[in-house]
Amino acid sequence: MAGRLPLPRRLPDPMSRPGGCSAAVPSSTLGPSPLSGLPRTRGRACPAVGGGPTPPRFPRPVPGAAARDRSDEGGRSMIRVLIYFAVVVLVALGVVWMADHPGTVLITFGGREIETSTLVGAIALLVAAAVVAIVWSLILFVFRVPSLLSGASRSRRRQRGMTALSRGLVAVGTGDQAAALRYAAESDRYLKREPMVLLLKAQAAQMAGDPGAAEKNFAEMLDHPETRALGLRGLHIEALRRNDPEAAYAYAEEALKTATLPWAGEAVLEHRAGNGDWAGALSAVERNAGGRIIDRATANRQRAVLTTAMASDLAERDPDEALSLVRDALKIAPTLVPAAALAGKLLTRKGDIRRASKLIETAYSATPHPDLVDAYLNLRAGDSAADRLTRAETLARIAPRDPESLMAVARAALEAREFERARDTLKPLVEGGDGARPTVKVCRMMAEIEEAEHGETGTLFEWLQRAQRAPQDPAWVADGVVSDHWAPVSPATGRIDAFEWTTPAEPMSRGGAVDHLRMPAGADTPRLVSGTEPATLETAAAP
Repeated sequence: MAGRLPLPRRLPDPMSRPGGCSAAVPSSTLGPSPLSGLPRTRGRACPAVGGGPTPPRFPRPVPGAAARDRSDEGGRSMIRVLIYFAVVVLVALGVVWMADHPGTVLITFGGREIETSTLVGAIALLVAAAVVAIVWSLILFVFRVPSLLSGASRSRRRQRGMTALSRGLVAVGTGDQAAALRYAAESDRYLKREPMVLLLKAQAAQMAGDPGAAEKNFAEMLDHPETRALGLRGLHIEALRRNDPEAAYAYAEEALKTATLPWAGEAVLEHRAGNGDWAGALSAVERNAGGRIIDRATANRQRAVLTTAMASDLAERDPDEALSLVRDALKIAPTLVPAAALAGKLLTRKGDIRRASKLIETAYSATPHPDLVDAYLNLRAGDSAADRLTRAETLARIAPRDPESLMAVARAALEAREFERARDTLKPLVEGGDGARPTVKVCRMMAEIEEAEHGETGTLFEWLQRAQRAPQDPAWVADGVVSDHWAPVSPATGRIDAFEWTTPAEPMSRGGAVDHLRMPAGADTPRLVSGTEPATLETAAAP
């Protein structure tokens, strides 16, 4: 009807929000869910079934809608008045007509005759009809009393069940295990066929540490269209908890057949990438981008990372294909350092030194990085130390004040045995500014210079001691893992493009917490080792 506000759009499927999945009555709207105890497959805490709150989006009021509603209501009231007036007029006309046309009504009943006027007869007929209608209504009411009582009982039971369901979801959100179990049982007693009772029972079972019961209830949710996606999410998380990635992957794939769900799209992508299925991961990226699970910038970045990973795998077997792939990656993400470094090395193998130099110089001007320094200084095999120093000076002219440039020149000068020049180059990093201290690499390089020039002296050991207390240098960091090399996927969570070149957090003392996790270059699969030294991630050397 004109003037009525448009209906609000259907709320997005609660399962489809990143960092949050929910259902028709998501538990997340009441607080954190016990499902949130898992680490996410993308480096965040694994979201609860129900996920984060999903605020409804209502359309903005249409300008002038309230005025039009008032006008429509006034129009309807006027129509009702006119109808009542017309009825009164018709009745009056009928009475007048009967008065103007007198007649008699003769009723013979039981040997008696009753004679009256037409007007009185009409009135008597109407009264009789009203009495019959009233009596019939009373009879129907008497027969409906049992069903009314039964309906009232069902209504009371449903009200009690909904109250228990609401209180149970609140108990889940607040972490009250005993109350959650109690209200789950109560709501199940009153609401046998309510799908959201299954959610409450599943979450209560999770809080009680009963994964079997939780999975049973999540599986039953698959039979209800409105909770199917939520049930798949719960089964996916339970599979991750019991360390069954293949089952978790299968549930995520099935969920994508139900709807376009961000958590499922990300899970499929990360599973494929974690298994080194770069082509399958690229296909998942395309599906996620087509379903608008990820935006265009994120999709392009993930394409570049996965393409670089494919090129890295092909570098030894098919260098030409690898070079083609890594060039495609650089077109999408020109600042992706691993792609630029790999492209430079592949061009160097082909003997195209000029293009390799230009490519690395362009990348270095945007992002100075030691991987680019290493690729640039080793462009030509057999170069002398003086040649390498000249190349380092070229990089220094591109980014003259960057620490990586100074470190590159100092390293090349040390190899050329120009000790004073190496010291002078590091002087800005040693002296620092604004209270800055020399980093671990700077202190160690100063120790190397001292040892190469003077041997084992007190100054050498002084620099080594300073290195133990010096701030950390930038490194590849992903989800708490510190690595000397880049990887397309986080070894801790499987998150794509997780590694960032940044300075790790300063390690805490052993009396506090674990200092940090480190994955050295050439690492394959990380493992946590213990000892008196700060905790590190050691790995078996890659073949």
